[in-house]
Amino acid sequence: MSPRNQELLQLLKDFAYRRGTFKLSSGGESDYYIDAKTVTQHPRGMELIAESILEILQRYNVQAVGGPILGAVPIATAVAMLSGQRGSPLPAFFVRKDPKTHGLHKLIEGPVPDGATVAIVDDVITSGQSVIEAVEHAEQEGYKVAVVISLVDRESGGREKIQSRGIRYENVFSINDLRSRSTGTTSNPQIPAHA
Repeated sequence: MSPRNQELLQLLKDFAYRRGTFKLSSGGESDYYIDAKTVTQHPRGMELIAESILEILQRYNVQAVGGPILGAVPIATAVAMLSGQRGSPLPAFFVRKDPKTHGLHKLIEGPVPDGATVAIVDDVITSGQSVIEAVEHAEQEGYKVAVVISLVDRESGGREKIQSRGIRYENVFSINDLRSRSTGTTSNPQIPAHA
């Protein structure tokens, strides 16, 4: 594992991985929770995540990166910014659950070229339902989805659902990576501003 990913993994272990009893968006219960937004919305976390995602995206020919609101927003934004700084800009886009009821009534927000090949990203994949909906909406708008990438895969069936649609799936980390020698916490720690 690269030093960058080791640092990112440690941030996730220290500040995102929580033990306890939690209700998941799928309706199920879990004895752990991954509060990934504590890392995906932190300046250092965003930098590390963008570097990791861009490394994966080198294997794919995509013209934009995005995903479901809310998990994909900081990730896609960080990737878009870093890709622009490196001279190969990938615009970010966000997929709403439902079209806006005002203005342009958009379902997908962002400067995505018509017919673009795109990557869908998300912070945590459990059942895969939210990214599959994002994939479906992107395809309805005429985009081709080359790959789905998650920061953390909970290994709860999401990978299989995504791949059953014929879409490639990659993850930066699995739940086993976070659990390895991780103490976890039930409190609400904050990443120091200088981390």
